[in-house]
Amino acid sequence: MEVLKIDRLPEDTNAAVPLKNVFEQAAVSGKLKMGTVTIPPGKRVPLKGVSNHEENEYSIIIKGSIMTETNGQTLRVSSGEATFIPAGQEHIAYNDSNEDCEIIWVLVG
Repeated sequence: MEVLKIDRLPEDTNAAVPLKNVFEQAAVSGKLKMGTVTIPPGKRVPLKGVSNHEENEYSIIIKGSIMTETNGQTLRVSSGEATFIPAGQEHIAYNDSNEDCEIIWVLVG
């Protein structure tokens, strides 16, 4: 898993408005799926086992924070950070805080 702090990313100086590229990679199949999720305090995703999918997963934490586990590594990811999870990498997320964690995610095949 890769975690980036969005406020530390450089701005595109050629853009007419403040623009930051979070992640950039070539898409393999062109298939894209995008969504949002709100994980309440005390909840785990998935409910049992681990998540594992054939697409690369990109997420931006909009509000709150979440604990993630992947490859034996535990990380806290918070508002203003973005994550990249490569296709096939098993992972879970758990909200151990007292507030909802709101996430925008994109799966790219």
